[in-house]
Amino acid sequence: MKLITFNAFRTIGIPGVRYIKPEHMFNEIDIIKEADLILFPQNWQVPTLVYGLKKQIFPSIETVQIGANKIEMTRALWAVAKEHVPYTEILASTDGNIANVLETFPFPFVVKEPKNSMGKGVFLIENDRQFIDYARNNDVLYVQEYLPNSGKDLRVCIVGDQIYDAYWRIGQDGEFLHNVAKGGEVSHQLIPGDALDLVLKIANLLNINHAGFDILVSEGKYYILEFNVLFGNQGLKTQNKTIAQTIHHYISQNFVPPHPTSPSPGKVIS
Repeated sequence: MKLITFNAFRTIGIPGVRYIKPEHMFNEIDIIKEADLILFPQNWQVPTLVYGLKKQIFPSIETVQIGANKIEMTRALWAVAKEHVPYTEILASTDGNIANVLETFPFPFVVKEPKNSMGKGVFLIENDRQFIDYARNNDVLYVQEYLPNSGKDLRVCIVGDQIYDAYWRIGQDGEFLHNVAKGGEVSHQLIPGDALDLVLKIANLLNINHAGFDILVSEGKYYILEFNVLFGNQGLKTQNKTIAQTIHHYISQNFVPPHPTSPSPGKVIS
């Protein structure tokens, strides 16, 4: 199997992989045409690879494209599990919409920048001035209710069609964010099985096969905050297989290269 990766770090340990820098894609187009499977393309590369060259990719198209933007992610989650998404408004950043949010959302509430991750671009809004500053710097308002919680959330990592790991991210005292990258602590104790079942169900419905889902528990209910395609590995415990080995097993089981005498247009791994 001829494998090309656009992310060397994510594919360390997968045998027979050739790394190409994303920005060199068109310089290496002939090599890419000969590949059987493309690993970890960036979102901007997907139209060329999948629609132009008819290449199979991992993660799936859905994973890459939905995961690239919190707005589109939220809309996709609304379609399959709206009851597990915090109440959210997505609006153009106009004076009228700014005024309407300030009239209807009680403080505190949460705002996000659509294309950030690792806790960046997520803010707790506690007064008018904070929200106006956010609104003036963003063309789209992503406004979400603040859910009371115990100061922790659950990270569930999907690799292929299974849960690779799950752990609690416990925020520092007085901190709004629980991200490990922001100083949060990790615990693998008492992971709720019904939360894992929920993530597997949603991942299957959306065809997500490589992502870290963030789940908040509020008043006994699970809420999906978002998922990150390139999730961090700081909180992962040692498993029998590394993530790269798990990916390799998954693609080996789910991908069959086209027969050389019977070329097919290719498909995306599901």
